[in-house]
Amino acid sequence: MANYKIDRIASDILKYLSNIIYTETNDELLKTITITDVDLSKDLSYAKVYFTSISDMEHKVLEKEVNEASPFLRGCLAKVIEIRNIPELKFIYDESIAYGNNIEKIITNLHKND
Repeated sequence: MANYKIDRIASDILKYLSNIIYTETNDELLKTITITDVDLSKDLSYAKVYFTSISDMEHKVLEKEVNEASPFLRGCLAKVIEIRNIPELKFIYDESIAYGNNIEKIITNLHKND
């Protein structure tokens, strides 16, 4: 399968999951998350879904809670996306935004000290 097709399906999963979380869930914890990226396996059976959250909950606990909602989200995804098999969803907290903010603070402090 061509790499661009996998990228397109991953992009669709990101778009649909974001919409499902915003419109179809009643869980306030799920409404605090933002999907940042989807990494799809070559055989389309497994998807790592990266997310961030504005919640103050510890990242590991939040990741566990979101993964418990994975079957519900996968079922909703099956209703809106047109692929034969819906991949298993594994939610992973995305540390890259916090890491980028930390680097930005360091650079800002370096420029202030000059």
